[in-house]
Amino acid sequence: MTYNIKQIASILGISSSKLNTTYISLLLTDSRKLSNPSETLFFALETKNNDAHNFVSELYSSGVRNFVVTKMLPEWEEWIDANFLKVKNTLSALQKLTTYHRSVFEIPVIGITGSNGKTVVKEWLYQLLDNDFNIVRSPRSYNSQIGVPLSVWQLGPETELGIFEAGISKPDE
Repeated sequence: MTYNIKQIASILGISSSKLNTTYISLLLTDSRKLSNPSETLFFALETKNNDAHNFVSELYSSGVRNFVVTKMLPEWEEWIDANFLKVKNTLSALQKLTTYHRSVFEIPVIGITGSNGKTVVKEWLYQLLDNDFNIVRSPRSYNSQIGVPLSVWQLGPETELGIFEAGISKPDE
């Protein structure tokens, strides 16, 4: 499914008056997995070990023109063909966007949680139901606060069922 960057800005509560018109079909959080730069929205996530803002220049050089960031570096302001959606928290923005995306579809979703066996159960259910439904499921073990939104983003108009696994990141979640 494709969204206009101005629609995404509106979903995130950002003014879209200065944005260049473009269409987004892919969300990216790992710069090493870039596949279609012109339709990619990169979320510059900050973790205790890494700051993805460090990869914005590299991605721009590779053709990406749409970024969700928490800070603006002066050199980026020269890129008049780029769109920057500045937010307080890029992970929250990713989750908010995919929450909206999920709300577009009135289809059943199976959520699998637990401390062990989520991926096995997800794959087992997929094998049982795949002949009867067009299914979107979490790739591999995408069960984190980042992986779940990226999995949900795969939902499309042809999807009849979603099967997603969700893990925990911290004790007491």
